[in-house]
Amino acid sequence: MFKFWKKAPAQPDATTGPADDAVPAALQVSASAPQVTETAEDAVVQAAGTPIIAPPVAIAVSDTTESAPSEVPTLDEDQPPAPTSQRVSWRERLAASGFARGLTALFQRNPRLDDDLLDDIETCLLTADVGVSATQSLIDDLRRRMHKREFANAAELLSALRSALREMLVPVAVPLDTSSARPFVILTVGVNGVGKTTSIGKMAWRFQQQGKHVLLAAGDTFRAAAVEQLKTWGARHQVPVVSQGQNADSASVIFDALQSAQAKHVDVLIADTAGRLHTQSGLMDELAKVRRVLGKLDASAPHEVLMVIDGTTGQNAISQVRQFRQHARVTGLVVTKLDGTAKGGVIFALAREFGLPIRFVGLGEKAPDLREFDPDAFVDALLPHSLG
Repeated sequence: MFKFWKKAPAQPDATTGPADDAVPAALQVSASAPQVTETAEDAVVQAAGTPIIAPPVAIAVSDTTESAPSEVPTLDEDQPPAPTSQRVSWRERLAASGFARGLTALFQRNPRLDDDLLDDIETCLLTADVGVSATQSLIDDLRRRMHKREFANAAELLSALRSALREMLVPVAVPLDTSSARPFVILTVGVNGVGKTTSIGKMAWRFQQQGKHVLLAAGDTFRAAAVEQLKTWGARHQVPVVSQGQNADSASVIFDALQSAQAKHVDVLIADTAGRLHTQSGLMDELAKVRRVLGKLDASAPHEVLMVIDGTTGQNAISQVRQFRQHARVTGLVVTKLDGTAKGGVIFALAREFGLPIRFVGLGEKAPDLREFDPDAFVDALLPHSLG
């Protein structure tokens, strides 16, 4: 027996847009879950039946309050924030990062154009987690050009550094295009604590602003808070959520969600998965199982595998991406927590090491703070425009 939970659309605000454009209210599907089992040859889906989604039911909602699933745990990295209309610039968001503070302080003291300046820049880049390989390449090129007297002063070297950093990022600044399939299936992966569930909620809001019908799949059935947190995001932004509760089979949940998305002609399905360490081979293998099960409904799914990375983890992000790319076939990155204490230089290391598209970056807690990666705005926020 399937049970359904619906809530009426909330009043429009700065992040959800007009009520006429809102997609149906948050939805939870509870059932005797179809069990997904594996044989040596293939994945076999034993479904108790096809999930049925009830038509919308009008429910009175207070003008000043918004109901949400009760007893939602509070976790800083995954708790949905209140909506906001404020749009803060990249420079304001990244001004507190270690990378921006280090480079700005270095050039604002009017340095002389010499090898000592290049040594200071090298130290700053390494400290900001740009990585040895990327840093060495940048410094060697600047040193060669300086010795050839291509720079008349430190200001010209600053300009050259800005250009070199931008050139490293332009190839990976590729926006996510969801027009190639309907539903376009996004599978999100990453280790615990990187802000994966939060990023899913923010992406759902972004797609809504583009007029797309979005469905969420609560596939992180391992962590107790994850399902409830995704429901809260769905309730806040009027996005349906398919779930089966904690400890359900993740592949089964996502399989049901894709069935529903196909039946309802959803534009974008975003599936959460359990956070796992890149060293946990058993859990990593489950991601391959999810891919196989999705392939039974759509041979091309998932169409995007987004890996969410915490911008504060530095060079550890490199080993994480290396392992997830091998097991989950990662096709794009989301780098979170770049505001505040994040060093931020890991973006350059990732770009040089993997060349994977950086789809979004997280510059704050609110829904609009997940933004498409803009290399010009990013470099502009890290380096001063002039000396002094």
